[in-house]
Amino acid sequence: MSKIQKWEELSRELAFQKYSRKIEKVMFKLPDGKESDFYIKKEGPAAGVLAMTKDQKVILVKQFRPGPGEILAELPGGFVDLYESPEVTMERELMEETGYKGKVQLVTTCFDDAYSTMNRYCFVATECEKVGEPQAGEHEFIELELVSLEDFRKLLRSGSMTDVEVGYLGLDFLSLL
Repeated sequence: MSKIQKWEELSRELAFQKYSRKIEKVMFKLPDGKESDFYIKKEGPAAGVLAMTKDQKVILVKQFRPGPGEILAELPGGFVDLYESPEVTMERELMEETGYKGKVQLVTTCFDDAYSTMNRYCFVATECEKVGEPQAGEHEFIELELVSLEDFRKLLRSGSMTDVEVGYLGLDFLSLL
């Protein structure tokens, strides 16, 4: 029997908010009786997709990311809109960011990190075809890149991209690890 137990939440307050980003200060009573505060990213669900063309190229979006201060290769995705299903959001995001459509399938969901409320929906999109031009959002300045499976695996292993979990879960789902 596990000795690990849930902590008692004592209070919660908004510490910061801008755009869709929120940080909450949450006070907990720990198992040893002490109290401690933690700062939690209050985020809604997001969706990410491992999208592949008919000739097995992985569709990546390159853009500058202010957190690491680097241009990163990313899998298409975004926050799930309030009145959309994760599947509809993923199909829309794939089209908006890349101009591609494909057969979209849910793989699983996963946590973003230990200090976030985000639940990430992980998808694969196979047999993708270009049907239009990307329609980048207000803060998106993107460039598409199609890479081979071999190069994508190397990129995943390098740790120099976001959404690594979506990539590995998608490759596993498609038996391409």
